[in-house]
Amino acid sequence: MDNGPEIATARLRIGRMTVGDAEAFHGYRSNPAVHAHLSFVPSDLADSREFLRGFESVQFDTPDTWFQLGVYLADTGILIGDMGVHFLDSGSQSVEIGYAVAPQYQGLGYGQEAVGGLLQFSFETLGKRKVQASVDPSNEASIALLKRLGMTQESHHPSSLCFKGAWVDDMIFALLRKDWIKA
Repeated sequence: MDNGPEIATARLRIGRMTVGDAEAFHGYRSNPAVHAHLSFVPSDLADSREFLRGFESVQFDTPDTWFQLGVYLADTGILIGDMGVHFLDSGSQSVEIGYAVAPQYQGLGYGQEAVGGLLQFSFETLGKRKVQASVDPSNEASIALLKRLGMTQESHHPSSLCFKGAWVDDMIFALLRKDWIKA
């Protein structure tokens, strides 16, 4: 089985999540402050385990799949967040990303460091052409993070996404490899 990437940043280690991460994952993903903008909200610890178990057989960088990465403090190994990577069809050489950070680690630059590390890996190691993210327009912190990393808004789709039983707006931010290289 492909264990996926190991991405190192100044303070973080980013790599494949396992069922052993379920308790920490559940701890922050079940927090309303975290899951307000996330599609997966675990109902209980068993649900978190099942969610993570679903990625055990997924091979990294396989078109039309999602891969879940854990964001761990490099010095302690504590799970502080996660990132989902959706490998779009092979012809587009594009990925879609999503991310979550535990509340006690928000506002400390970890989200920007993790997403920045994933952008660098996606462009420089995988050779992807484009990285994009779907964002709720009310998620101002996430929009600011993406903009700090050089991502730009490509579109705003009013009432285009059925999210938790309601039709909501969806904004798409993206960055091309050629623009990453210039930065």
